This record gives sequence, structure tokens and C-alpha cells, in this order.
Amino acid sequence: MPYQSPISPGISWYESTIADRTEYPALDGSRSADVVIVGGGFTGLSAAVHLASAGVDVVLLEAYRFGDGASGRNGGQLGTGQRAWAEDLEGQYGFTRAKALFDLAEEAKAHLLEFAETHRIDIEFVPGQMSVVHKKRYLKDYQAHAELMATRFGYPHIHYMDAKETAERLGSTRYLGGTYDKGTGHIQPMKLVVGTAKAAAQAGAHLYENTKVTGIKSENGRVTVTTPTGSVTAAKGLIAVNAYGGNLEPISASHVMPIRSFIGATVPLGPDSPVLPGGESVDDSRFVVRYFRRSKDGRLLFGGREAYTADNPLDISTHIRRQIAEIYPALADVEITQAWGGSVGITLPRQPFVREVMPNVISAGGYSGHGVMLSNFVGKLYAETVAGNRDRLKLLEDLKIPAFPGGRTFRAPLLFLALSWYALVDRI
Repeated sequence: MPYQSPISPGISWYESTIADRTEYPALDGSRSADVVIVGGGFTGLSAAVHLASAGVDVVLLEAYRFGDGASGRNGGQLGTGQRAWAEDLEGQYGFTRAKALFDLAEEAKAHLLEFAETHRIDIEFVPGQMSVVHKKRYLKDYQAHAELMATRFGYPHIHYMDAKETAERLGSTRYLGGTYDKGTGHIQPMKLVVGTAKAAAQAGAHLYENTKVTGIKSENGRVTVTTPTGSVTAAKGLIAVNAYGGNLEPISASHVMPIRSFIGATVPLGPDSPVLPGGESVDDSRFVVRYFRRSKDGRLLFGGREAYTADNPLDISTHIRRQIAEIYPALADVEITQAWGGSVGITLPRQPFVREVMPNVISAGGYSGHGVMLSNFVGKLYAETVAGNRDRLKLLEDLKIPAFPGGRTFRAPLLFLALSWYALVDRI
């Protein structure tokens, strides 16, 4: 039977393409290490690879299976820069720091592709990404953004698309214009999860699945992580749970909010389909973003959130098909072979949350839908920190990430109201 994640609804098409997904044992007993990592997604696995490759004794604990959260179930789009546009970060932090954050993200992109090549992970990278506009009032902002990327931030790979070019590249007249970025693209995320775990194990990291962490404390210069079947004591710890497990420590639980997103995979559309003939990925200008792309075998993978009344809806396909039909009316009755969901960790300013939340323990998450490359790179930066160089991780640690209003009691209903409001604004 297809694997069903216990924390995410639906059967992921990504997993159906992987025949040799390794299962790792659960922790049985107690042990010590140099570093203990909680969370087996992109950040935790990447940190494990780089730490173990440097000779660090590292233990990684995952409550379920690697990739059950956002890392294995997302849209696979890399993006460029941080989740917030570089010019918006400049307004908040000044040019020097905004440029440093942009350059860090560009290095993250290059690192991911190099990592996959070095470890022979077939991540199915396809270049090209479009950000398209659904409301006329946004067109000037997108045009200005393309110009600023080249003239101010040294990134000449983005150009503005008018309505004609947008329609030709999309195979749809639903959007009014946008930007085309030839310097990024999309991947098959679960293949990256599986390949990174394999690389970590080969480097000597000790990996444990189905091992739920029940507590973490730091005292007397040691970090202790407890589970129902044993504990790990280490000199340092990394909490890399993103949208899951924030209750381990209240600081990140107040700053990072889990939100569901849903994806559907259609039957292969065929080589003559006008839908995305160049194979690029797409995200749109809605606050509740819609994102889609073609798979290696020609399926349309379409993601979004709007119109869902529950975090675990019984019928994901109907909602996804309705959204597809708004953009591609000819696909109103298209067969959806798999439909699934997952949670992504978001912060109020849509920027990563990286903090030392207790002595010798760093928490990292809140990538806000822009984590495929950033979350992997944060794992590398954490390994650099353990080796004594914290300068680059500090760029993210120093970001101003306020807590969600209402505290942990009211943050979820307030966020639901906010998303409902923005979904309404997206329509008018």
C-alpha cells in the first residue's frame, strides 16, 4: 500500500516515484553525541551531512519518517533571494544587509544544485520560474522589481513579461503579466530528502526515524533530548522542526505558525499540451499563493490553500481541480491521481526564524514557503557554527521576527481570520 504520513493528509505523488526509500530504525536506549538534531527535514538532514562529514558525532531524531513534513511534500520551487523581495528588505534593514541576505540566498541555490550533483541525487531540476500577476494594480511593482534585480542587486536573470509573453509561456490568459527568472527552477523534493538522508548515513551520522522527542533541556553545559525509548545527551542541539514540534520550546512556538497547503497531481497531459510548454514553475501574486509546474513525466502539479474549510479535508481533489479550472478551463474535468497536503512554517514578516532558544540550542524554521534552498543551506550554516564560524548564520539570527499576536492561545484563530480576509482581497 502507498505510504500515508500520520501528520499530513493525502497520498503524495512524490513518494510514488521512489522505489527504494530506506527506512531507518527508531532510537532504542540512551547515548551521547557531540550534536543532537531534532527534525528530519531539509535543515536537520543537511546539518547531519555537513557535521558528520567534518568528523562530528551527530545523532538525528525524527518523530515520523524523513520528509513527512514540508520538506517532502512541497511544491519543489527554489525561488530567488529570500521570501521577501530584496528591495523590501532594503527598506527594513538598509542596502548592505539586504544585499548580504540576497547573496546568501544565491549561495544557497548554488549549494543545493552542487550538493545534488556531488552526491548523485537525481532531483529532476528544471530551470525557469515565473511569478505572475492576477491583479492589474500589481504590474508596476513586478516591472520595477525586475529592473531593480539587475541594476541594484546584480541579478540579471529576471525580466518582465507582458500579457502576451505570459500567456504564451503559461498556456493561459488568466494572468496579466509578471516576471520570468531563468536563474532558478524546480526540483522533486522527496528525492532530495531521500538522497540527503543517504548521504548523511554514509558520512557517519546516526539517523533515527519514528522517534518522537518528548522534551529537551540544557543545563550544566549539556543538552539532553528525551524520547519514550531513550535519550541523547550532547554538547549542542539543533531544533529543526519548522511547522511541527514547536511545543518543544515556547519561543519558536510563538514566532512560527504552521499553515496547511495542498497539492494535486494530474494524469500526464501529453507532449502536445499547451500548459507550460517550457516546463517552468509558476507562483502567483495572491497572498494565499497558488503555485504549479509540470513534472518530469508531464503531470500538472498544482498547489494552493484557498477554499479549504479544514486542515485535513476529506476531499482535496475537488478543491484543487476547481482552482486548476480557473487558469486552464480545458482541464475542468482532468483526472487527479494523487492529492495531498502538508504544513509549512510561516512567520509574520515571511522571513526565517533562527534563534538560540536555550544555551547551546539553536532553533531554525519559519521559511514561509521559500524553504527548499534556504532550509538546506541553514543546515550547512549550522555546521559552520558548530565548527566555530557563526558569522553567516547570524545574518538570519538577527532578522526581526515578532511573535504572532494573541500568544499561543489565539494565534491560530487570528491567522485563520487573516487568511480568510486576504483570500477575499485576492478576489477583488
